[in-house]
Amino acid sequence: MDLPKLGELHLRELEAGNDVYLKGSNLRILAITVNKSNQENVEYVPVKAKAGYAAGYNDPEFIASLPRYHIPNLPKNKTFRIFPTTGDSMLPFPEGTDIVAEYLQDWTSLKPGTPCIVLLKSDGHDLLFKLLTYQKKENHFLLRSLNHLYAPYTVPAEEILEIWKYHSHHTRQLPESTPLHQVMTAIAAMQEEIRELKRS
Repeated sequence: MDLPKLGELHLRELEAGNDVYLKGSNLRILAITVNKSNQENVEYVPVKAKAGYAAGYNDPEFIASLPRYHIPNLPKNKTFRIFPTTGDSMLPFPEGTDIVAEYLQDWTSLKPGTPCIVLLKSDGHDLLFKLLTYQKKENHFLLRSLNHLYAPYTVPAEEILEIWKYHSHHTRQLPESTPLHQVMTAIAAMQEEIRELKRS
């Protein structure tokens, strides 16, 4: 797409995150690295590099500086990256869990509540691991945490730079049932019982 030939109105629509941008047709650049066999590497974005990722996500030199791995059995012809989690908003995923995520070109293809890594334009929270739902009417994305202590919120499509869809995760911790998790499970069970009582 030859951007200089587009009118001001069309450019504003693209900047606002409208259809062409959401579907990733021609506008987003994805920097990748390949090995000697011309196969894509899986880049790892360590915690110390997360702050710089928002500035260098489409910079080939920055991406080339990241640690690279080969993970067997990943689907071919797709691009994957590894992001470590921080904080407790996605418990029971413990902090430091490595999320293997697939680059998502067409954001409108997301099923409601899909776990994703989201790269935002705003400072402070550039990379987030959340459950995403696209709200077409408002052209917003609903971001929800697995930890119900965190309230869901919406982000305009134009504030998002990249979406990486959850594929798998790796952790060095054995899963355990924490008191918070037990309480949340009990509350969820009670809510289901209340719904059943209301139906009958």
